[in-house]
Amino acid sequence: MTLGWSVEDLVPAARGGGALRMGLRRLASDAWLQSDPDTATRARTFDAHPDSVQRLPWAAEAEAEAAAMIGNGVTDLGGAARTVWEDLCLVQAPPHGGAPVLSAGAVAFPTDWRLTEKLGLPLTAVHAPIHGYAEQLSAGVDHFVATLAADQIYGRANWFVVASDDWRYLPHGDPATRFAHVTADNAGDTLFVRSERQTLRRLPRTGAVLFTIGVYVAPLASLSDGVVATVAAAVASVPDGERERRAAPGYAQALAGYAARRMHGEVAA
Repeated sequence: MTLGWSVEDLVPAARGGGALRMGLRRLASDAWLQSDPDTATRARTFDAHPDSVQRLPWAAEAEAEAAAMIGNGVTDLGGAARTVWEDLCLVQAPPHGGAPVLSAGAVAFPTDWRLTEKLGLPLTAVHAPIHGYAEQLSAGVDHFVATLAADQIYGRANWFVVASDDWRYLPHGDPATRFAHVTADNAGDTLFVRSERQTLRRLPRTGAVLFTIGVYVAPLASLSDGVVATVAAAVASVPDGERERRAAPGYAQALAGYAARRMHGEVAA
């Protein structure tokens, strides 16, 4: 099974509104990583943002194993992340025991988070900004990470509505100001859907879990009527707390108006 490699494919595979869920799918090995990465864009981004690669000292062995699994003649996570489209993170238990933590990462295209602030944290703390994560998902995620078999690959997708097509999405300022220019008339060109294609795979020798994040961005106008309707309906059903985290109050009304116009054929796809 595959998740697809575009916003158009990933939105239907992702959770919409309502309660949080992992939404994992078993993937074949040939559906693990994108086969035709834009490595030039990746290299420019890593060069411009050297803090995009971080590691704990004891993660070196898992880094080397992850790089060897990806191939391409590199030996560390930062080098490996330049050869693929996906950002790469390692999750593993510390040498002295305890809950698994984010031990290393090479993240060129973050979606509203900074690797420097997450390194060394357990998974619940990494996901703390997600409203409802601790109550609805934390136990399930911890169990999945603890029991994932080395011969299995699982994937999931998510998406966000944003006001920028930048690969690095680190918004600043008040959301109302960020989306102030968006209207039902121009939402097709001023709103973008940003999807993450995420996979999890255990490294057989060190036992670390390699977490990959492939980012895809598309303007709303480029998506099918069905996907636009799915996005608008999901945004309308996002619960309080998560709604604010996603800045939905800044664009929900404009998105709904644009989706209605698309549904009635008043705006061409």
